Amino acid sequence: MTAEASATSISRTRRRSFRSWVTSGGVTKIAFALPLLFIFGYFSWGPIVDGIVMSVQNTNLVDDPEFVGWSNFEYVLTDPLLPKAAANTLYYAFLALVFGFPVPLLLATFMAELRGTRRLYSVLAYLPVIVPPVVAVLLWKFFYSPEPTGLFNTVLGWIGAGPFAWLNSADIVMPAIVLESTWAYAGSTVIIYLAALTAVQRDLYEAAELDGAGIIRRTWHITLPQIRGVLLIMLLLQVINTMQVFTEPFIFTGGGPNNASTTLLLMIYNYAFIDGDFGAATALSVLLAAFLGLLSAGYFVATRRLN
Repeated sequence: MTAEASATSISRTRRRSFRSWVTSGGVTKIAFALPLLFIFGYFSWGPIVDGIVMSVQNTNLVDDPEFVGWSNFEYVLTDPLLPKAAANTLYYAFLALVFGFPVPLLLATFMAELRGTRRLYSVLAYLPVIVPPVVAVLLWKFFYSPEPTGLFNTVLGWIGAGPFAWLNSADIVMPAIVLESTWAYAGSTVIIYLAALTAVQRDLYEAAELDGAGIIRRTWHITLPQIRGVLLIMLLLQVINTMQVFTEPFIFTGGGPNNASTTLLLMIYNYAFIDGDFGAATALSVLLAAFLGLLSAGYFVATRRLN
């Protein structure tokens, strides 16, 4: 077959493929998809683009914006509070990873072993998620009263410990916030793990039980390898969420004491709504988003062989 004949054959094949695509409803599919893509792009990517544009402007959302280039980024990066806020955020993420990440997994594993009362314990584990975050924080703020008659200090006093200053102490304010966050958000993760555990073959557990394996060995050799993919995703999501913590330090302490609980999101809030500098706020938001994006990409590259 000559080159000209081959090109003609390819052209006819493409015309037939396009015609069959049209007759099979391709145009209709695009017509239905375009409004959804437009809405998604406008409400999801629109604010992202606006934020990037605002990060190079001097604006308070009232006066006309002024293009300032990289000045906002220079201002944010030279802010003496930034290293402290970044260290606090990383410290919070580390504590939430060490203490908060295993708790839902342990609870889900324990509930999976309970055949008859699993639903009851699932409901009890999910109840804190139903409580509005602001209400939950205010409730725990009452628990964390630094007075000797405070709830937690009273309970610890029964065993001869305390009283502790809790939210008024720079040393334990972050662990206190992590404790409340773990209580408030562990329930939703427990439900995800329980759903993942339903995909694990029961034959593996039964065979391990016949071999005399206890719950620890069954968890280590069966449960964890079987839900490895879910664990990796949940680990990344937890890191991303904890790096954006705002509600708890904002309501608990407002960033105190002595900026011991000031986080990056709290700095962004202060830039925007206290100083009225939305350019600096969006600049720090862009920097945080870029960091999390690079972190996620590196995480996927490092763990792709484990999936």
